[in-house]
Amino acid sequence: MKPVLDLTNLTMDFGGLRALDSVDLKVAQGEIVALIGPNGAGKTTLFNCITGIYNPTEGTVELTSTEGDTSRLNGLKPDQVTAKGMARTFQNIRLFQNMTVLENVMIGRHCRLRTGIPGAILRPPHVRQEEKQVVDDSYLILEKFGLSDYVNEFAKNLPYGAQRRLEIARAMATEPFVLLLDEPAAGMNAQETNELDEMIVQLRQREKISILLIEHDMKLVMSLSDRIYVVDYGKKIAEGTPDVVSKNPDVIKAYLGEEVDA
Repeated sequence: MKPVLDLTNLTMDFGGLRALDSVDLKVAQGEIVALIGPNGAGKTTLFNCITGIYNPTEGTVELTSTEGDTSRLNGLKPDQVTAKGMARTFQNIRLFQNMTVLENVMIGRHCRLRTGIPGAILRPPHVRQEEKQVVDDSYLILEKFGLSDYVNEFAKNLPYGAQRRLEIARAMATEPFVLLLDEPAAGMNAQETNELDEMIVQLRQREKISILLIEHDMKLVMSLSDRIYVVDYGKKIAEGTPDVVSKNPDVIKAYLGEEVDA
């Protein structure tokens, strides 16, 4: 079966710096796949190439829907990539801090609206009905993520862990079948990380989506992931199940350094 996300020979140059070097990566339907590596290894650059922030120097990014339709994402803008069925979060939270929790999720629903500019101005009955549906759908999403108590609260007033959940909720409001999470556990305490672990597993089961995540918390990675890719200096150095990757000497060297003889 064709993977839902397929990266082939992905390469990204910034002037004379090669940030990604011929990386191949695949995510199958329903998989949770982790991308790990030291700081500066090229992980977020890879996410940016997938989601249209960067146009890769070489290689292809292909997205295949659950209906079997394959789209090449190279050269598409971020909103076009989202419309194809992929959503992402960011390492640094990018909520609309001075908007309510509900409004943040409603913005995520925007790409699925049919109303154009004339309809927004004239507001015929079908447009008003669609607007009401957006509010109702957004509230249901907040309930799924345990955020309904914050519905009218400004995003900036939420506890840190709730802000992380809200960013994921907003991404899910776009109705993706592939979700990219960039260090979702960053800054979380142990309890918040455990809750995140449970939420991601439930999210896959409930929404039948595929997830690619960048994460430094190895306990979270090993418990969540079906497969793991490891990059270092822009190159893929290992891939496999958590058990296989954790015993790979190249991975141990990249994270821990070579042992020094006494």
